[in-house]
Amino acid sequence: MSQIKTLKKLANNNLTKVLAITSGKGGVGKTNIIANLAYSLRKLGRKVLLLDADIGLGNIDVLLGLAPKYNISHVVSGEKSIKEIIVKGPGNFDIIPASSGIQEITNLNKHAKLMLMEQINEIGVKYDYFLIDTGAGIYDTVTFFCSAAQEIFVVATPDPTSITDAYALMKVMNKKFGEKEFNLIVNFVKSEREGLNVYANLSLVLEKYLNVSLKFSGFILTDLNLVKSVRNQKLVCELFPDSHSSKCFRKLARFIDRMEFNFEKKGSIQFFWSKLLGI
Repeated sequence: MSQIKTLKKLANNNLTKVLAITSGKGGVGKTNIIANLAYSLRKLGRKVLLLDADIGLGNIDVLLGLAPKYNISHVVSGEKSIKEIIVKGPGNFDIIPASSGIQEITNLNKHAKLMLMEQINEIGVKYDYFLIDTGAGIYDTVTFFCSAAQEIFVVATPDPTSITDAYALMKVMNKKFGEKEFNLIVNFVKSEREGLNVYANLSLVLEKYLNVSLKFSGFILTDLNLVKSVRNQKLVCELFPDSHSSKCFRKLARFIDRMEFNFEKKGSIQFFWSKLLGI
């Protein structure tokens, strides 16, 4: 069996759940959501790996008060291995700092790509969840990351422009990659009812014009404690565990942990990387 076939076989044996967290526009709290989600999943006893794939604007490290010395560009150059660049987030979840190194990966030769995949296979089996923090908008890198994930979570707010941009993102994903199922997280809401109203309006338009299915995954309440935690470069779930938003994040984590992931349609963490690498 060739090396490539062996790698793809390993991908099918690994049951790591791969989620892309994305948004149609910036400023909707996407990175805060994915970091608190990672923390909350870890509190459930799950092993979590987070990829900061917001190319050029990656800010997980800033949000968490971290200062990683290395990122994925150092793996591409051969200076470091994947294991050596992983940093610990609060609550003991793992982070791969990506920076602009993601773009450099596609330019690797075949041998270098296979070497990288071997490293991914080695670490991938250790995790229950692989969370991808994409950029915002309908850029090729954003839509590509989303297409490689098993489940796509779109973050929107009650703001009309956010809803319009979320629709535009899902439309591109549907037309370009044939995606027909999305999950919605509504951020910055005053109540669950407000979140459900955003979901109902967006879902109605998607079904009417795109024949796309949208699931309501959860909502995050507006919370002054969340603002305070950002200023302190801490997660609200860590600093204010009893706050309204922290309870929402824990509820979201439990919802996701109960979800059934389709491993037949797309592979696991190795599928994501093999698609990214083109092998």
